[in-house]
Amino acid sequence: MSEKFFEAVRQALGAEAVDTSAEAVARFGFNRLPGGDRVPAGVVWPGSAADVRAVVRLAGQHGVAVWPASTGHNLGLGEYSPVRDAQVVLDLGRRMNRVLEVNETLGYAVVEPGVTFRQLRAELAARGDALMLSGTSGPPDGGVLGNALDRGAGYTPYFDHFGMLSGLEVVLPDGELFHTGDGTLAGAKTRYVNKSGFGPMLEGLFSQSNYGIVTSAAIWLMPRPPVVRAWGFTFPDDADLPAIIEIVRGLKLANAVPTLIKVTSGAYGFATEATHPRYEPGAGALSDAERRRLQDEYGTGAWTVTGAFYGPTGDAVEPMIRRVRDVFEATGKATYLSHDEIAASPVFRIHLDTFSGEPTEAELGLLDWRPGGGATWFLPATPMIGEIAQQHQELSRRILTEHGFEYFAEFVCGPRAARALHLVIYNRADEAERQRMNDCYAALVEAYDRIGCPIGRTPTDWQERAMDRLPSLRKLAGALKGALDPQGVLAPGKYGIS
Repeated sequence: MSEKFFEAVRQALGAEAVDTSAEAVARFGFNRLPGGDRVPAGVVWPGSAADVRAVVRLAGQHGVAVWPASTGHNLGLGEYSPVRDAQVVLDLGRRMNRVLEVNETLGYAVVEPGVTFRQLRAELAARGDALMLSGTSGPPDGGVLGNALDRGAGYTPYFDHFGMLSGLEVVLPDGELFHTGDGTLAGAKTRYVNKSGFGPMLEGLFSQSNYGIVTSAAIWLMPRPPVVRAWGFTFPDDADLPAIIEIVRGLKLANAVPTLIKVTSGAYGFATEATHPRYEPGAGALSDAERRRLQDEYGTGAWTVTGAFYGPTGDAVEPMIRRVRDVFEATGKATYLSHDEIAASPVFRIHLDTFSGEPTEAELGLLDWRPGGGATWFLPATPMIGEIAQQHQELSRRILTEHGFEYFAEFVCGPRAARALHLVIYNRADEAERQRMNDCYAALVEAYDRIGCPIGRTPTDWQERAMDRLPSLRKLAGALKGALDPQGVLAPGKYGIS
């Protein structure tokens, strides 16, 4: 069936829109996950929403499942690779990569799926730098829409990337075009600025799901402040985490700090620059003594706490920094990092960049900690209670150490919860290490479920197993899938929805 489908797509979109070569199949099936590559049937490159509609209709006619992807830079979460073998990768990033509009008055940009953080940053700079995007700490060539729809996030006050979307244009599984919110009325002037229009808010249907293909949307942008001043503190001991979290919660509940506040483990920091000092196949986690030596060498402490203030001048910001210093230094454990120290450090500069809306590659050094290119994200949420955060730290350290991996963690803190970003680096070329990684991930999921802190964004090779843990969600999500996509055209199995 797939060959007839590809021939029909060639006739509809042109021969250059299809690639079923061994090279393309290998490239688009590759991922960094322990579950192994997924082998797609081929790749299709649409150039417009009309092309996407045509491909989806042809897929339905020929009984083919398509896997939409934007830029494939969700490293450690699956790249382009589908959940299941033999799906057709619908690469929206190669040709659908236009910034369709920038509205500086109302503060938004309308983008296609292939628009990257790097590209949007350059576009805003070329227009005079009046607006600031909220980037990730991941690859600058990641897609703005793909990140938002998978509920990735940033660090500025506009950190909630999915929450900053408006006016989604969506191709449904039957090939029909749908616009969310006020966009349901043709010509609505409020399409990109009003999320709460008439009827149910349906944007959420298209996040972490397979109910439609988003072909464009507006992303809201923040006016660029004249001055950004980062600040930071290092703490010497693992056991300092509860006190840190208690302070951070108070600052965020009072809205005293406009950015999210990052609480970064020492290893997560120094591994952006260092590699495993004694790696060989079967190598276990660093010893505490080895870790402390690297923390001292790179100046990270056991924990690095960072945030930023915005203001009209440096002088206007100084009293706010003084207030934060007073609170943290009252612990007797904090060592202050000034804006200039952060800006000058390869390890700390990433924090300033993320608070300033500057796409950065600095964190990609983590991928080289061990050879073999393996990386997996484990992403639970943590209530902003110091005692619970400490329980999480102890739990993760124990499980990771038992399986031979380092504890790379960053708590990205709001007022009530933190995203507990865990990155596990392993040697994907070593079969034994891959198996340890699979076992480790399963142990982490089970342990965090047991204490009531489930995972959120999930690597593709775990999405179906993750959904199996949640029978009521699986039932409802499956019913919606059956109503919207009875033929299973769009990415069956994505986030466990079939």
